[in-house]
Amino acid sequence: MKVIGDFHIHGPYAQACSKNTTLDKLETYSKIKGLDVLGTGDFQHPKWNGFLNKELTEDENGILWTKNKFPFIWQTEISLAYSQGGKGRRVHLVVLAPGKEVVNQIIDTFSKRWRIDYDGRPIFGISCIEFTEMLMNISKDIEIIPAHHFTSWFGLHGSKSGFDSVEECFGDKAKYIHAIETGMSSDPEMNRRISSLDKYNLVSFSDPHTFFPWRIGREATIFDLDELTYSNIVNSIRTGKGLKGTIETPPEYGKYHYDGHRNCNVFLTPEESKKLKGICPKCKKELTLGVAYRVEELADRKEPVNVPYFVRLIPLTELISVVYSLKQLQSKKVWSIYNKLINEFGNELNILLNTSYEELKKLVDEKLAKLIIMNREDKLSIKPGYDGVYGSIILKDEDKIVSQKSLLEF
Repeated sequence: MKVIGDFHIHGPYAQACSKNTTLDKLETYSKIKGLDVLGTGDFQHPKWNGFLNKELTEDENGILWTKNKFPFIWQTEISLAYSQGGKGRRVHLVVLAPGKEVVNQIIDTFSKRWRIDYDGRPIFGISCIEFTEMLMNISKDIEIIPAHHFTSWFGLHGSKSGFDSVEECFGDKAKYIHAIETGMSSDPEMNRRISSLDKYNLVSFSDPHTFFPWRIGREATIFDLDELTYSNIVNSIRTGKGLKGTIETPPEYGKYHYDGHRNCNVFLTPEESKKLKGICPKCKKELTLGVAYRVEELADRKEPVNVPYFVRLIPLTELISVVYSLKQLQSKKVWSIYNKLINEFGNELNILLNTSYEELKKLVDEKLAKLIIMNREDKLSIKPGYDGVYGSIILKDEDKIVSQKSLLEF
């Protein structure tokens, strides 16, 4: 059975995340997006954990079910801040757990050393080596995945505080790391230019800070499973068997693809940054070096090899907003067009991946239909993101829709 999963989620208690997130909203928008299973997010936070235990029913296979029979698995993200190798490190890790009993053991272990009630994504002063050993002592069925591993500030390979290899970060505990999360600013092609990463499977999850469909499921992993069980999911992540590929946003669309300084309005390619020796031409401080720069630093191949299947997609709401020159993704017009397409074609991923141009233009303006197909074929022109600024689609004026029509026509 084909299963599309997003296992990097946050609840309402994580900093910089929507306080309006509920399980009902996560379920509703996951279905609209076209996801089949979701991570719970933040399972150690006392209040969120209380909701999870109250609203979800766990089966014998480690799958949690809502009253409407939508599945979740236990998941959280932990931020580690520590020193190693004479350098300050900040690394984010996704953690998957096999069931409530193990989750309770994890919570008990965390609580004895740190506060876990102040943030759904807590910061612990412990190394990746110690953290992994601690969790493996609880259960070998726990899965640890380096999150958005190229992101400048909080990725294992990030330019600001990261390492040059998984082994350098995890030491002898690297044997427990089976996959890495590509993150918005990298994709499988970029990862497969680095031979030391060949042994690790590639997964992609969205790390959304809200439940809306332009965030949730924007990155996801495609599985082919005999049955939906925690064991089958983790076995696929560990072995690659049944791991069919990933849905990725174009790397340029991520917030840390190119180099620069947001406050200085400085935007640079890796080549330009190298000429400047990584120094901002305006403020003369160190630039935030992006993922493209970091990949070039670590790459030992000019071209990627053994690249697993993946598809690059920008969320449908963002395509609608750009073609209509609308700044607000939550505008009535965006929602009206979006819902019209969902009502006709079932879910967003089906629209983005499968619906034909002929079918689309019967329902929406042909310029939007064309943009959806260009998105699917990876033919969009994108201004790369940098230093926390998202990338943006570049669209010619003749490809935009200028209309004064009533919303009743949408």
